[in-house]
Amino acid sequence: MSTADLIGRGLDRVDGPLKVTGRARYSAEFPAKQISYAVAVGSEIASGKIRSLNTSEAEKAPGVIAVITHKNCPPMAQGKSFELGGALADLRMPLSDANIYHAGQYVAVVIAESLECARHAATLLKFTYIEEDPIVDFSDKKAQHIDNAKFMGQPLGKSRGSVEPALAAASVKVDNVYRTPTVNHNPMETHATTSVWDSGKLTVYDATQNLYGSRGTLAQIFSLPTENVRVVCKFIGGAFGCKGAMWPHVVLCAMAAKAVNRPVKLVLTRPQMFTNVGHRAETEQRVAIGADQNGAIQAIIHEGTSHTSMNGDFVEPFTKTTPMFYTSPNLRVGQSVVRLNKQLPTFMRAPGETPGMFALESAMDELAYALDMDPVALRMKNYATEDPDNGHPFSSKGLAQCYKVGCAKIGWDKRNKQPGTRRDGDWLYGMGMASATYPTMHFNAVCDGILNGDGTFVFKSSTHEMGTGTCTVMAQIGAARLGVPADAVVFELGDTDYPMAPVSGGSATVSTVGSAVDGAALEIQNILAKKLADSATSPFSGLPQGEIEVKDGRFTALSRPDTLSYVEALKALDLASLAVKFQTKFNDHAKKVSMHSFGAHFIEVKVDQDLGIVHVTRSVGVFANGRIINEKTCRSQIQGGIVMGIGMALEEAAIMDKRTGRMVNGNLGEYHVPVNADVPDIEVHFIPEEDTVINSIGAKGVGEIGITGVAAAVANAVYNATGKRIRHLPITADKLFV
Repeated sequence: MSTADLIGRGLDRVDGPLKVTGRARYSAEFPAKQISYAVAVGSEIASGKIRSLNTSEAEKAPGVIAVITHKNCPPMAQGKSFELGGALADLRMPLSDANIYHAGQYVAVVIAESLECARHAATLLKFTYIEEDPIVDFSDKKAQHIDNAKFMGQPLGKSRGSVEPALAAASVKVDNVYRTPTVNHNPMETHATTSVWDSGKLTVYDATQNLYGSRGTLAQIFSLPTENVRVVCKFIGGAFGCKGAMWPHVVLCAMAAKAVNRPVKLVLTRPQMFTNVGHRAETEQRVAIGADQNGAIQAIIHEGTSHTSMNGDFVEPFTKTTPMFYTSPNLRVGQSVVRLNKQLPTFMRAPGETPGMFALESAMDELAYALDMDPVALRMKNYATEDPDNGHPFSSKGLAQCYKVGCAKIGWDKRNKQPGTRRDGDWLYGMGMASATYPTMHFNAVCDGILNGDGTFVFKSSTHEMGTGTCTVMAQIGAARLGVPADAVVFELGDTDYPMAPVSGGSATVSTVGSAVDGAALEIQNILAKKLADSATSPFSGLPQGEIEVKDGRFTALSRPDTLSYVEALKALDLASLAVKFQTKFNDHAKKVSMHSFGAHFIEVKVDQDLGIVHVTRSVGVFANGRIINEKTCRSQIQGGIVMGIGMALEEAAIMDKRTGRMVNGNLGEYHVPVNADVPDIEVHFIPEEDTVINSIGAKGVGEIGITGVAAAVANAVYNATGKRIRHLPITADKLFV
């Protein structure tokens, strides 16, 4: 394979052998001398305060080293600056007082010689509570509603034109409420932390998507210089957003290790994954769309509510896509939040777009039926060639091609226009579609690049391997720029001893760190070229640097016959190796373009007309995601997103007992997620897209767009099959028979 073919090829993941042989070390697996084990104990009530506690039996239990509660918890720094740092999820320090704000809130941590001893001792703790009625429902009269919600400091409310008169005057309109439940991340690897103190320095092995954010927050909490904190995470067993923030158990683990003067390991249980590390917030969304008889949209209203915690302000930003997606002269979007006795929600794969596109794309389907118009034709009628929100051109937009390819691949022309008319025995068949989008984001990152004397290259940055193939893709980017085989490049990550990289979120890792790798590789070439031009003994001596090029891994010049490999260049310069550092410096505000990925989902379902069972029988997804770096890892990411979208549409819902505020189905036995039998063969197609505006490698990111729009496409297919419009997820048999 030539190096020119590296970009786009579906290379096998370099970390595959490590994982299948068990040599990939996850955060719960780092060894430490004299390791002790912690168990975090959660509150049995959702609202109130601790009246009294008795730890004596637990402290006397075999193997117990310490029991820490709010009564003996060492003081720690507190403040909103942690949230602004992008790391700490909960503004309240764990064990800081007797108040209880949600079920499962940590009320104690037990440290023992073994995990079994810690678990047993935890059962011996005795708490009594002053219990208050929890507020867990939007309709609760005691619930505090906060209008004009902001996301990441930016207001979500926007308007243009005169929306109410335009909606009233529209020839055809739809106006409905759509609801999505609380759903949970549930990666295979639960959160795990090991903390080690040594001579006033703290090392934390944590399952995190945000190494530098965690390091900075821990330094603040424990009043340490940042350089005295090291955070390590070499591999993550799935995250989907819940490991982007630093949750209270990380603080508890570090605090416990300091208190007992020994390394401490703390691994959350599966039930704690439902109560202590965030979730996607429940939403209630009103979408009203008015159009003329030809389908041209005249007005859009998208408003609603999501929940947050009693002591946090996270917002599920479900309206943020609507202003930029369809042309409409009149529009209003806005959100409120309601405080509930639940733990703080957090980012979950495509936060905002996932529930928001369910509502918007369901409403578009309803409008298409009201107009007696093909759903794809309606979308093309209102296709935005520039961003309606700010008037900027799109850096690239291949959505029209996505619609065209998707229609062809699934056989959209064979879809029955009339719902409920395609049958095969007891089964009703239907097709639905929906658009997909996610913004193109990138942050600044730093990468070290090293050329070794043997011609191999090492790039280092403190980003993360979350199962997405980061090491593989970064090696491809570096090798392609350098003109060398991919196996000549190694990418190292997962340690704050390496240069700064931001949180691995927002589908931004490849565009962010990949651009830094590309820049570091180019820096190696440029520095060597300059040194070769400046050296009196070099075959390129005296040439302007711009005339020295690298082709197929060799330095060349048109005016001279000599060529040098990287190894030969080092020898010519009498260098054992060469090290560089490169930092990306993005300035998107200067570009005056709107940057997004786009796609379309086409879904076929069959529904048992007697039992209400829904099966997805076909899934075709088509995406315009900029330059595809590794076709295999991109396809895998999209397929995973679609599987999550099927789960959102048909199965997933966290159920809370409204009387107690406790989780009813906080386990994988009763919280249903898709299994193999629920998932059909998933077709994924990519539209070739060159986008030279966004970054040096032209990559947009694929981690999150795969889930956006899936739930709407499934719901729209169910309507086409049955004539039943389900606006409250998940789509279960009881709703089909109402």
